[in-house]
Amino acid sequence: MNGHSVGNERQSGVRVKSIVRKTSPKKRPAERVSARTRALGDKYQRILDGAVAVFAEKGFHGSRISDVAERAAVADGTIYLYFRNKEELLMTAISTAFDAFMSRARTELETISSPPEKLRRLAQLHLESFHANRNLAVVFQMELRQSARFLAPFSHDHMVEYFGLVRAAIREGQAQGIFRAELREKIAANCFFGALDEMVTSWVLDETNYHLADVADPVTDILLNGFAKK
Repeated sequence: MNGHSVGNERQSGVRVKSIVRKTSPKKRPAERVSARTRALGDKYQRILDGAVAVFAEKGFHGSRISDVAERAAVADGTIYLYFRNKEELLMTAISTAFDAFMSRARTELETISSPPEKLRRLAQLHLESFHANRNLAVVFQMELRQSARFLAPFSHDHMVEYFGLVRAAIREGQAQGIFRAELREKIAANCFFGALDEMVTSWVLDETNYHLADVADPVTDILLNGFAKK
C-alpha cells in the first residue's frame, strides 16, 4: 500500500465518521455502530473479528497489533487508520458485537406481550449469542473484566440498556399482577443478568463445550419462580 492510498483511506474514514454523526445524531448506540460498520466496509469488520479471535487466544496483554493485522489479512498500518491503539480496538470490537445483540433483542422483545416470555427470550438470546461466538464469550467474560478502566465505561455506555430491558419487563409484570409488587426491580435485574453471566463463564471454562442455550429455560424458570406473585 503506497502513501497516497493510505492518505485516501484515512480521509475516507474521517468523512464516514463525520457523515454518520451529522445524519444520525439521535440514533441508539447500536444503530450508530451498525451504520458506521456498514459504511467502513469489510476490511473494518475483518479487523474487529480478527481482534476478538486474537484476544481470545492470546489474551489482551499478550496480543500485538501485528497479530491482529495478520489474522485480518491487512497491513499493520491499516489498523491505525481506524483505531488509535489496542485498547480502542478491544472496546470497539466488544461494543460493536454487544450493540448488534441489543438491536436484535429490542426488535424481538417488541413482538412479545408477556413479561415472563420477554425475559425468557432475552435469556435465550443472551446465551445463544455467546454460544455462536466462543471467542467473543472469552473476551467478554475474561479480558474485558481484568481492568476497571475497560469495564467501567462499557458498563456505563452499554449495560444500562440491557438492564433497562430487564427492568421494563419486570415493571410490566408487576403492573399486570404477574410479578410480586414488592419485588425490587434493580435487584431482580441484577439477579437475572448475574445468573446468565455465571452460566456463560462456566461454559467458557468447561472443556465439554455443551450447547450453552440449553440452560436458558432452566435458569429462567428458577428466576421467574422467584419473581412470581404467589
